[in-house]
This record gives sequence, C-alpha cells and structure tokens, in this order.
Amino acid sequence: MQVQARAPIPGTEKPNRSPRPRDAASIMLLDRFNDGVRVLMGRRNKAHVFMPDLHVFPGGRRDATDHRLSWEGDIHPAVLDRLRAAYGQNATQSRLRALALAAIRELHEEASIAIGSPQADGNTALPFLPDLTNLRYMARAITPPGHPRRFDTHFFAVFTDEAGIEPTDIRDSRELEDLRWIDVNDTSTVTMPDITGIILGDLRASLQADASLPFGRPVPFYYTRHGRFVRDLL
Repeated sequence: MQVQARAPIPGTEKPNRSPRPRDAASIMLLDRFNDGVRVLMGRRNKAHVFMPDLHVFPGGRRDATDHRLSWEGDIHPAVLDRLRAAYGQNATQSRLRALALAAIRELHEEASIAIGSPQADGNTALPFLPDLTNLRYMARAITPPGHPRRFDTHFFAVFTDEAGIEPTDIRDSRELEDLRWIDVNDTSTVTMPDITGIILGDLRASLQADASLPFGRPVPFYYTRHGRFVRDLL
C-alpha cells in the first residue's frame, strides 16, 4: 500500500541550513586624481550565483594554497594586529597573511593588475611576488544567513601610486566585466550590493578624516545577529 506524503503544516517547515561562511578577500584599488579619489570596480557576470550583474571590488574566496604563495614586502604590523582582532590571538600569522595574499591574487586574476615584482624563478603560482606593504585593512563583512553562498570577506585598500600601478593598465576578465574607475563621492553610474555601498561610505569617511588612510585605524565589522544587521569595530 502506498502512503501519500502529507504536506507540512504552513509555518512548521524546517528552514534550510545556511552554509558556513568561507574566508574571502576583496581589494579597493584607489587612484588619487586632482583633489579626489577613484576606486576600481567591475560588474560580476550575470551567470554568477552570488551577486550577479552587480558592480563590486575585485575579490573572491581565499584558496587553500594562498598561504603558500611567495611574497616580498610583508603586511604592516598594525594591519596584522587588526586581522588578529578579527580571528583571535591564536590565529597564525600565515593564515592572516593569506587573506591579504588572496586579495592581491584576485586583483591580478580579475583585472590583470600585479602588485609586486616580477617572479625571477619562473614560479607558476603567480607571475609576480606580491607586495603586501601598503595594504590597509578597511572592513570585514559576513554574508547574512539565507543566501546560497556565504562569505566572511575582508576588505583591503591600496593606492595606485604607492603600488606603482598605472591606472590605464586594467583589463576585463570572465569574472569581472566593465571594469571602470568610480569617483568615491559619486557612485550613481553603477549598481552595487548594499554592503558594497556601506563600505564605500566608510571609505569616504576615512578619507575625509585622514586622506592617507592610517594603517592602524579601527575596522568596521558587519554581520547579522538574531536577524538584525550589526556594525562593530575591530
């Protein structure tokens, strides 16, 4: 005898378990021009499951091998301290550095921009040695529950002139299309995720307070607790 499955009583269905957030890193490449600052943004391909067809900063998840990448100039001690505040005092320096390395790797993969010196030994992991010296730690944000993919994203920033980057040397990729420089005070030309707009607001406030973006500045941390959007400082 076949037994027909009964439909659940409305309101009693078990919610889908949200995936655990994965470590990710994003980078705000800043170009000082005249009296203003521009930031590099690109549009995610519409085929993406996560944030399709929206303009974002270059970035992506931290790969398991990022901590093994060779590097030259190391991460600033004040930035390392802020990252340790995010992960706890027991976090290894290798793991924390891997977040910064992931940001620089993603920038190269998505915009063909290399922050660092060309590899002399032909190492195929990256065609350059990442230079972490001038990276600022700007924000941390965890994707709220309910999304098909969730990330614990760490946002870094670096100025093009400090990194020896020519602003015209950017190229679209399969990951990011329509790469363009956006005036941080006028983002009306692009559509972006809410959290990206919030972090850009923090960037504007930081630039107004001190245009050099000090390395040891407090870092805003965005997450959801009991269904409420929370902003803390690291």
